[in-house]
Amino acid sequence: MALKARALYNFQSENKEEISIQENEELVIFSENSLDGWLQGQNSRGETGLFPASYVEILRSRSGSNYTDYSGSPAGSPGHDSFYTTPPNPGISYQGSFEDDDDDDWDDWDDACTVVEEPRSAPGTNGHPSPSLQYPAAYGHHQHAGYHPKPALERQDSMSSSKRGSVVGRNLNRFSCFVRSGVEAFILGDVPLMSKIAEAYCIEMGSKGPQWRANPHPFICSVEDPTKQTKFKGIKSYISYKLTPSNINSPVYRRYKHFDWLYNRLLHKFTVISVPHLPEKQATGRFEEDFIEKRKRRLILWMDHMTSHPVLSQYEGFQHFLCCRDEKQWKLGKRRAEKDEMVGASFLLTIQIPTEHQDLQDVEDRVDAFKAFSKKMDDSVLQLTNVASELVRKHVGGFRKEFQKLGNAFQAISHSFHMDPPYSSDALNNAISHTGKTYETVGEMFAEQPKNDLFLMLDTLSLYQGLLSNFPDIIHLQKGAFAKVKESQRMSDEGRMDQEEADGIRKRCRVVGFALQAEMNHFHERRVADFKRMMQSYLKQQIVFYQRVSQQLEKTLRMYDNL
Repeated sequence: MALKARALYNFQSENKEEISIQENEELVIFSENSLDGWLQGQNSRGETGLFPASYVEILRSRSGSNYTDYSGSPAGSPGHDSFYTTPPNPGISYQGSFEDDDDDDWDDWDDACTVVEEPRSAPGTNGHPSPSLQYPAAYGHHQHAGYHPKPALERQDSMSSSKRGSVVGRNLNRFSCFVRSGVEAFILGDVPLMSKIAEAYCIEMGSKGPQWRANPHPFICSVEDPTKQTKFKGIKSYISYKLTPSNINSPVYRRYKHFDWLYNRLLHKFTVISVPHLPEKQATGRFEEDFIEKRKRRLILWMDHMTSHPVLSQYEGFQHFLCCRDEKQWKLGKRRAEKDEMVGASFLLTIQIPTEHQDLQDVEDRVDAFKAFSKKMDDSVLQLTNVASELVRKHVGGFRKEFQKLGNAFQAISHSFHMDPPYSSDALNNAISHTGKTYETVGEMFAEQPKNDLFLMLDTLSLYQGLLSNFPDIIHLQKGAFAKVKESQRMSDEGRMDQEEADGIRKRCRVVGFALQAEMNHFHERRVADFKRMMQSYLKQQIVFYQRVSQQLEKTLRMYDNL
């Protein structure tokens, strides 16, 4: 039952699951049962989402008291130590093996150990699961920058802080990707160091700033021959794809669910990398030719981005996916990837950064510029997607129909000229009739043309919509790291933190900053190459198309020359 409430303090949302509320704002609460200290409701602007339970009071019309106190809620009380388990997040839709799909059963592929067995915590950056299950100790204190506590809560917070000594406050907002991804724990030094780190990813200084060190063994991989196969005596059907990496030149065959498994491993591992999204699933029509061809085109683009990324291309799980042909070894490698410890925040321990000094303010300014750029690019990509999609609709429907109408009209003229034989000219009648057929042919050419140009454009735009959608969360990680550096330096200046500890936070922030800048540089490098190729392909296909149309019209025109 919905209840009315009033906001006691201001709260600024940090992601799409939350909503901002203002002091004294009237709210609607969907349920007064808090979810780990959070309530779900609607603000006065009609926005629906989550906000801290301790920031509101419920207004009761038939009760002696109109106030419900949530200050004891774990998330609602900064400084209240509690073990944190991420609650279910209704705002997140899972891509990948969490979907129910006939193509995603695991009965023929190592049932004993699958990605489905992982805890279904709310994903963070790029869809990463919450790190709270990995680092429970890192989530004891939560403090929000916009928090305005009542005196009792303030006293509780200061008492708790005195127990721990010089500790930078942690975020109150447990739904923040900065917390969920584990980057906060990494910045504060709470991610345990491994005794032996087998993998390392290096960042170098290039002409345009930090960049990932290139893969020393670059390769490409083709995606070909989507083939329908069956099992259980034809009861179950699926599509397999032939993958041929250039470094071994030996094909393997993978189903979409295998791509899906790999994609989830990538999301789980690479915290600060924009992992390209897989082509979308489809509940019906999975074996229709157009859908199979569309998925193949988009898997080719996805694979091209994977093999070109200096970090993703070297990932052991990706190499296993591309190269393993033995069933036993395949299952062993799959389990090894699922037990990988260097995931999420621990992945940051594998990054080696340059020794060059970077002013944090300069880095922040560069990140802000990229944030503005990516937002504008996202808007323009969506705009072009809508325009191109509408143009496809017109090609297939409107344009074809209009040319068919024109062709039929010319045919009618030709037929009418046959009505009075003494004055009829067979040559002219035939020419006009042929003109009508020519325009019908042109209409069919328009209907078929999107397969040659607009579909390829839409494939590229779809890929970049996915890549761009990853960056807000990744940038938020950097912003959270900056905030911790500033807070730690202020505490050091006030004598509440050792300078050595503050320097450690700054050093770990540099890792996140270098990684984000390297990812930004890689994105720009790929963007230039991809959009150059997309525009060249589109214009070339347009030229070829209109040349074919012109040839049809010129051939028809010559029929009138000798009348």
